[in-house]
Amino acid sequence: MTVPVPQLEPAKFIEPGTLTIGVLMGGPSRERKISLESGRAVAEALEGLGHEVRSADVRPGDVTPELVRGMDVTFLALHGTWGEDGGVQRELETLGACYTGSGPEASRLAMDKVAAKERFSDGGIPTPAFRVLTSGDEEMLEEAMERIGPDLVVKPVAGGSSIDVYMVDSLRALRDALEKVCVRGEPALVERRIVGREFTVGVLGDSALPTLEIRTPSGRYGYKEKYLAKSTRYIFDHGLPAGVEQRAVNAALAAHRVLGCRDLSRVDMIITPEGEPEVLEVNTIPGFTRHSLVPAAAAQAGLVFGRLCERIVAMARQRADRPD
Repeated sequence: MTVPVPQLEPAKFIEPGTLTIGVLMGGPSRERKISLESGRAVAEALEGLGHEVRSADVRPGDVTPELVRGMDVTFLALHGTWGEDGGVQRELETLGACYTGSGPEASRLAMDKVAAKERFSDGGIPTPAFRVLTSGDEEMLEEAMERIGPDLVVKPVAGGSSIDVYMVDSLRALRDALEKVCVRGEPALVERRIVGREFTVGVLGDSALPTLEIRTPSGRYGYKEKYLAKSTRYIFDHGLPAGVEQRAVNAALAAHRVLGCRDLSRVDMIITPEGEPEVLEVNTIPGFTRHSLVPAAAAQAGLVFGRLCERIVAMARQRADRPD
C-alpha cells in the first residue's frame, strides 16, 4: 500500500533568504546527546538549501526575547524533559514565537505515557494493558504480575530514546526493574508485553508516512539497538497485508489526533500475529539523526532530509500566518 506524502500549497514553500530559522537543541535531559545530533543535522540540512539558520544549545532559562529576536520560526530539536513535555513550548508561546511541532498540552500528554494511554483507551485506540507502580509496593507488584503478566515491560512514565526500559518475566525481575526505574522517586509504567512485530508510523501534517518495520536479532529495540548497533534493520518491504497496514495507519493517525499533535509525530506500535496494532506511544519530536526513523520514512516517500525539515518549518509558518 502506498501512503501519499502530504502536500502544502506550492506558494507556501520557503524561498531561501526569506526567513531566519532558529534551531534549538541540547536541553537538560538524558537525551541531550541525541538532541545535539538532531539539531546539528537539521541546521546543516537547512543551510544546505540556502536558508539562514541560527543554532542554539539551550537549557531552561535560556529562551529569552533576546534569543528569539530575529527568528521567523524556531525548529525544535529538543528531546526529553523540557523539550518534549511542553516546557519550552510554553516559554515560546509566552514570547509569541513561532515554533515547529505540537503545542504545550499535546506535548505534555504525549510525554506522560500514562496520560497518553488513558487518552488512547478513551478514544478506542488499542494499547497494552498497564499499571503505574512504585518500588516496594509488594501487593501491587503481585497484582500486576497476576493480572497483566507474566511478560511485562517496565519503563519511566516520562522518557524517551528507550532509556531505562526493561523486559521482565518474574516477580523478582519486576522488583529489580522497578528499583532501577524508580530510583529518582518517580513511578514507573508497567505494561503487558505484546508479542508481535514492531512498527513505527510517522505522521507529517495530516497524513501518514510509509509504515516501517524494525527488526533486531534479539527482538528488543532499546537504546543500543537504536543508536549503536549495526545489526538493526529498518524494513519498508515488510509484506503486511493491505488491510493490516491500513489498520496500523489508522491507529497512528488516531493516536496523533487524540493527543492533539500537529506538524510531525512518530507513533510506535506492535502488530500482533492476528494483525491487530497495539499503540505503545507517540513521540512529538522524533529523532533527526542518521539513525532516525521519520527521516527514513520521508525519504522512502520521496521527501529528502532537507526538504522534510523545510516542510516542517513551512507548516509552522502557515499556522502563524493564518488569521485567528
